[in-house]
Amino acid sequence: MLLMLDLNDPRPLHEQVSAAIKRAITTGDVAPGDRLPPARDLAAALGVNANTVLRSLRELRDEGLLEFRRGRGVSVLRRPDGRAALRERVRDLLDEAAQYGVGPEDVLGIVKELMKESP
Repeated sequence: MLLMLDLNDPRPLHEQVSAAIKRAITTGDVAPGDRLPPARDLAAALGVNANTVLRSLRELRDEGLLEFRRGRGVSVLRRPDGRAALRERVRDLLDEAAQYGVGPEDVLGIVKELMKESP
């Protein structure tokens, strides 16, 4: 499972880690039933504190996406709701657009242009 964080992202690190794990589940890199690497390993790979990863994992557990089992680690229970996952990605897009000085209306215009191009 390859996770990456954007160092220019203004969101707190635990939110970025949560979003990265959700993205991995949504895209199928990690499927329901799969075990995640230990928090220490994830933290080392991402270059963040293990407590940051643990906070993210707890949040995802509270959302019902992950399950903690003593002696078995953390495993994926289910995929995120498709609409909720899409909302998260759109929010990320709007945040990134803001970093480039592009407002929501401009993003909407780009989406409409792209809709005209696709069959």
